[in-house]
Amino acid sequence: MAGRSKQPKKENALVRYIRETRVELRKVRWPSRKETWSLTKVVMAVTVGMAIFLGALDMFFRWLLQGIIGEDIWFIIGGVVVMLALAASAVLIGHSEGA
Repeated sequence: MAGRSKQPKKENALVRYIRETRVELRKVRWPSRKETWSLTKVVMAVTVGMAIFLGALDMFFRWLLQGIIGEDIWFIIGGVVVMLALAASAVLIGHSEGA
């Protein structure tokens, strides 16, 4: 034991992680109750809006697909028009993002 030098005690990784996490959490600027409630309302409104939009889109495509399966020419033409419109909008969005 006389020839050994004292090595510093190695800190436990879990203890170090918890300590560093507490330090970082103290640096966070937490929103006020009013800010939290207003942001919650925004998230809820966007969620409900997207649910309505996606539900309407689902109903439209279901209606369109039923017509195409039933071999109604107007539904087939409508499907082609919708697909062309989607392709055109994707191209336009791609060009606007590239500029």
